[in-house]
Amino acid sequence: MPCEFCGDPDDRHFHALPRRRQLVGLAAAALGMGCPGVPALAREAKAPPKPGNVLTPDAALHELMQGNSRYAQGLTRRHDFRSERAALAAGQNPYAGILSCADSRVAPEFAFDSARGDLFVVRVAGNLLNDDNLASLEYGVAELRTPLLMVLGHSACGAVSSTIKSIDSNTTLPGHLPSLVASLAPAVKAARGAPGDLLANATRANVRMNVERLKTATPILSKSVEEKKLLVVGGYYNLSDGIVDIVA
Repeated sequence: MPCEFCGDPDDRHFHALPRRRQLVGLAAAALGMGCPGVPALAREAKAPPKPGNVLTPDAALHELMQGNSRYAQGLTRRHDFRSERAALAAGQNPYAGILSCADSRVAPEFAFDSARGDLFVVRVAGNLLNDDNLASLEYGVAELRTPLLMVLGHSACGAVSSTIKSIDSNTTLPGHLPSLVASLAPAVKAARGAPGDLLANATRANVRMNVERLKTATPILSKSVEEKKLLVVGGYYNLSDGIVDIVA
């Protein structure tokens, strides 16, 4: 007897199944999955590991800042890491990528009251952009569909402070530290003469510069920004109260 779904004259792929599995076979065939002659057009796309992380860029920023508000007020959620392990073992879909300073007092996962699989974090002293961490963030956007990137600076940044001291004293720092000075010097120069604290101004200038570099990084990030699939913003973490201010 031929299969009523695909016309297989022997219908072997159906009748070879035990009776208990035939109903499952019929349902699968109706969806184009059980019969070799039916296109699999009705197959459902694989669900993301964390469906709640599928957000627009603006919604992702709102979620991020809501998390920071909870953190600053001491109202953080209880995160059940154990229950998430199975889903995250199969993949990830973080809703935000963070380029953060390596400072031990700044932990993005805590500062934004996030759980595992929520944030794609790259950390380096001075939260500066280089080829390696740019490639990491490109991966987050291109492969993981991350809709938001934030460059996160912070108050009392040691990397920026050391850069200011090195420039003002005309001294060379030991080891590989001069590479940090070279990368952060443009922000210090841009902040010179501005009213207010030089360290805070230079830190914010550095955030803005790296935001602009991310926005214009071709071909992946710039294209995503143009298509409004990606939002890139700057943030400034205040060590005294835990509040993150958006840096324009």
